[in-house]
Amino acid sequence: MVKITFIDSAGQSRTIDAEEGATVMETAVRNGVPEIEAECGGACACATCHVYVDPAWVAATGKAEPMEEDMLDFAFEVQPTSRLSCQIKVKAPLDGLVLRTPSRQG
Repeated sequence: MVKITFIDSAGQSRTIDAEEGATVMETAVRNGVPEIEAECGGACACATCHVYVDPAWVAATGKAEPMEEDMLDFAFEVQPTSRLSCQIKVKAPLDGLVLRTPSRQG
């Protein structure tokens, strides 16, 4: 299992176990993480699973692909470390990943 910490817009932290091969979004939904709506179910079609990757983890999570970048145009409060959690695959090197959720989801 890979540990991922989600910090919501109010500052509440939740560390959960994620299965390798799942997406960060699937993990968040299964564990009831607030502020991750995932309306499209992970199809990279809605931007409601928007997260901010902690700066220390940006290199490990990689860059957004063009389709993801296009969807981020529809997200609220986009920042340089913004990603869609449906596009981040859980893998062993991400053990300890820290993500923040924006206060509003689109």
